Amino acid sequence: MYQSVINKRVLLLNQNYEPLTLCAARRAIVLLFQGKAEMIATANGLKIRTVDRSFDLPSVVRLQQYRRVPFKKIMLTRKNVIIRDRNRCQYCGSTKGPMTVDHVVPKTMGGSERWDNLVCACARCNNSKGDRTAEQAGMKLLKKPTPPSYIMFLQRDSEVAPQWHPYLFMDSRFGGATT
Repeated sequence: MYQSVINKRVLLLNQNYEPLTLCAARRAIVLLFQGKAEMIATANGLKIRTVDRSFDLPSVVRLQQYRRVPFKKIMLTRKNVIIRDRNRCQYCGSTKGPMTVDHVVPKTMGGSERWDNLVCACARCNNSKGDRTAEQAGMKLLKKPTPPSYIMFLQRDSEVAPQWHPYLFMDSRFGGATT
């Protein structure tokens, strides 16, 4: 039990509330005890107990000092294109079956390997589109492909704690997607 609690994930925010990363509760607790972070939200009543004291398990912690973090570039890979599109075919909307990556403008027509030219597609749509543009094949994209943000990759996790929603722009009060 102790191992699973101490390894729970905690959202680590920069001093300006910008999401930085997910870390183990163990690391967050060390930051709290060193005075390098403050607890913003707890993990729904979970506690860490010592011989004579108990402490709330953090869910969100914020650094006391601002850390300049270099821009986190997301690698352009087949897996990341499918993650960006949430494993949904961008032509028919299906989430069934194996997904492929389709070039919106085919390579034979000058299409390149860029975030704005690659989409997730089911095998059926990819085969019927073939070596044509979506317009030529009489198909429409559900949404225009764009490069993903680092926050999008933090949001994609199925185990996003409710306490994280406002910081990952998933709370409808902040204009983000709700889960």
